[in-house]
Parts: sequence; C-alpha cells; structure tokens
Amino acid sequence: MATRETDRTYFSETPKVYGNLIAGKWVQAHSGETFTSVNPADTKESIGIFARSDKTDVVAAVDSARAAFPAWSGTPVPARAEIILKTASILESRKEELASLMTREMGKVLEEARGDVQEAIDMAKYIAGEGRRFFGETVPSELRDKFAMLIRQPFGVVGLITPWNFPMAIPSWKTFPALVSGNTVILKPAEDTPACAAAFTQALMDAGLPAGVFNLVTGYGEEAGQPLVEDERVKMISFTGSAAVGRDVASRAGRHLKKVSLELGGKNPIVIMDDADLELALEGALWGAFGTSGQRCTAASRLIVHRGVVDEFTRRLIDRASQLRIGNGLEPTVQMGPVINREQLEKIHSYTEIGVNEGAKLLLGGKILSEPPYDRGFYYTPTIFGDANYRMRIAQEEIFGPTTVIMPVSDYDEAIRVANSVEFGLSSSIYTRDVNQAFHAIHDLEAGITYVNAPTIGAEIQLPFGGIKGTGNGHREAGTSAIREFTELKSVYIDYSGKLQRAQIDTE
Repeated sequence: MATRETDRTYFSETPKVYGNLIAGKWVQAHSGETFTSVNPADTKESIGIFARSDKTDVVAAVDSARAAFPAWSGTPVPARAEIILKTASILESRKEELASLMTREMGKVLEEARGDVQEAIDMAKYIAGEGRRFFGETVPSELRDKFAMLIRQPFGVVGLITPWNFPMAIPSWKTFPALVSGNTVILKPAEDTPACAAAFTQALMDAGLPAGVFNLVTGYGEEAGQPLVEDERVKMISFTGSAAVGRDVASRAGRHLKKVSLELGGKNPIVIMDDADLELALEGALWGAFGTSGQRCTAASRLIVHRGVVDEFTRRLIDRASQLRIGNGLEPTVQMGPVINREQLEKIHSYTEIGVNEGAKLLLGGKILSEPPYDRGFYYTPTIFGDANYRMRIAQEEIFGPTTVIMPVSDYDEAIRVANSVEFGLSSSIYTRDVNQAFHAIHDLEAGITYVNAPTIGAEIQLPFGGIKGTGNGHREAGTSAIREFTELKSVYIDYSGKLQRAQIDTE
C-alpha cells in the first residue's frame, strides 16, 4: 500500500475498501495503489481504504463522461431534474447515517454534520425546481419577421474539485446544477473525506442517474486533481480550496482557455459597534470563530470591536470560549471537534507562535491538546488574541482553525478600514442597532456576503455564495447563479421573412 508521511493507518479492524466510480461501476485505481482515511478524533479508527488515482484513472473517467454526454444533454431538463429530486429524497432518508459518517471522517460535531447533509438536501430540491425554470431570454429584433432569443447549453464534461470541510454541502453546490444543466461530471474530492464523497455518489446512483453521467475519482491533488484540470476534454473546472492551489488551478486551466470557477480563502471580520447588542454579538462571535473548529472559509477570524465595549466584550468572550467542550463530535455534549489532520494542527499552532512573536497578546488557548483523552486525535484549544494590529500576519492570513483576533477601533470609519485591509473578500458582519450605520456597512464592506447582527457563517442556498478580491475569480455558487455557472450562452436568430435582411443596415 502506498502511503504518505501524513497518512494514519493504525486500525484494529479490517476497513472497508472503496473504489472509483467510472462508467457506472466501482473500480480500483489502475495502479492498484490505495490510501487510508481515518477519524481525526481518533486516528486508530480507519474509515476506509480508497483508490489512489492517477492520470490513467482520470483519463478513464473523462472517457466515460464524454461517452455519456450526448444522451444526457439530450434528456429533457425536467427529466434530469427528477433524478436530482429523487437524490434529495434518498439523502433525506439517510441523513442520520450520513451525518454520523461525516463526523467520523471530518470531525465536525454531529449537529453541524446534520446541517451539512441538510444543505445538500436543500440544494437538490432547489436545483430540481430549476429544471422547470431553465430560463433563457427573448428580445425584440430590429428587423421585421425575425425572432431573437438566448438559450443555455451545457459545457460538456466538467471537473469538480472539492474540499474536506463541507464534504456533502459543497459537492452538492457544484454537482446538482452541473447535472441539471446537462453536463457530465467528474468529482475529485479532498483526500481527507473520500468516504463522504462515496456516500454522496451512491445516493446519485440509487436515484437512477445513468452510467457515466457522474464519475468519482479519489486521490491526491497533484496525482488526480492536476490531470483533471489539464485534460483538454474537460471544458470547465469548479474548484473550492486554498488561494495558493486556486491560483495554480487557474494557471493550468488557462492554458486550455477553459472556464474556471474558483472559491478560495477568507479572512472574515465581525465589526462590533458600541451600540451593539453585546450578548447577541458574543454569541455570534463564538459561533463564527469556533464553529467547525474554525475550519470554514467564512469563519470569523477577525473581531473588530469599538473601544467603548472592547474590554467587556473581550472578558466575556474569553469566559465563554474557555467553557467550550472539546472532544469527539459524536458525543452529544461536545461543542467543538478536532481539526482535520496533523498538518493542519501544526499550521494552526505555527500561527499562534507567529502572533506571539508579532507582539499580539495571547488571551486564551494556543495549545495542542495531546494528553488523554485527546492524545489519539488532532485537537486544538479555542484561541483568542488581543491588542492586535491589523497589519499583523495573524490578522491578514487565513489560519483555518479555532483562532480569532480582537482588534480595537475608535469609530465606524476605522472599523471599515480595518475590515477592508485584507486581500480576501468573502464574508463580513456588523453588529449595531443603528439602521443607518448598518446600511452604510452593507455598501462599505468589501465582501461578497454581508450580515447585519449575525455572524459571518450561515449562508443559505437560495442566494449566491462567493466573494471578491483574493477570495476567487468572481464566480458564484448556489442561488440564482447556480445554473449560470454551468451553462454557456447561445444567441439564436430566426428569420422568417424569406429574404436577406442585414442587421444594422436594413433597418427601415
């Protein structure tokens, strides 16, 4: 078995062996190599053994998707949507089973895992409805006896590369609109959560999706993801992940002039003004900073607090965060689970050291939990820095862990300057009772998402999701943008005059 230094393969029971789904069949990697997925709360528990795919497997998946495309794209859109609706029903019936699997493989607490599965269910229902609303446009022609319209058509084969932090929700954001639009799909999930991807795939198969329309290829980014990006026959790539990898994906895909949708990092601010409902702001900051152990691109990693309330807010936040119960997410009393793997654990801790060296005041946490009962998992304490300068690395760079930074400001204008000082622009939030100030913030905050009197996490599927600046390349997922992302536009002119008519010339 091929392994990496970061692989964890200590397990006592024989784990289940999974394959890729190609042309409707579960098959092992052409090379026969595998990798193991483990529980980040207890690395002695193996979730399964998975195909470690390479270019050969990706080529086979693309062959499968191309062969299936003519029949699938020729299927009426409402009929395609019916299969997505059946998938929603299947996911709904398996919600508890899928949530438990997600907690075991990814680490988020069970309540959050249920929400992740529910998001996939909601997305399936929403997109199934779009099968009856596959809108184009009709416009008047400048010429007599001529009809003009806009229609939407699929790209062909699309590649979806998804992260580990929302292993059901994010694949659903990409897969369902891609399929309803008539594309055939290859999903390459993160190597940390392949079991969740396999369960998602099985739901699609059980709903009756024809063979080859959806293909699953598991493995590492440079071995399986990169060949998917570089294959000329893949007409679009939709990627969610880090900014560094996203830039590489865009560069490689750009050589083939293929469409690329990037959803990258965030360094999201919560602005708390002196007139805010402080109890509400505390609850929002606690959930925004430490929900999913801070492993959300929308996590509230910056708390920008008016000097008039910063001392009280800081004291109360430390008290609340210090009481968070950390452990295995399957335990009902646990509020914060592990982080995903050792590499991420060490990265988070390195930022604690950076913050201390920069002169920020470590107010809480900053420790790897390694004593029993935490010694078999990847646990980090909720971490709060105070007295931070917005130029510090801990206030500028995405940490992707349970770390947040409190920065005091004197007024609204300073708060907005600090909020907008980072390269990212995904989510943002302001807590204030002043309706005028709230509406100014909606305009002034540089982000694709803005919340008023709510934290930076909690987007709903019926509105577009995405950001500006270094967060991506302007594309949006979910909501009214979902179908647009996965279709190409075709302008159609039908002249029934029986004679040559020249646009912009024969207009009289």
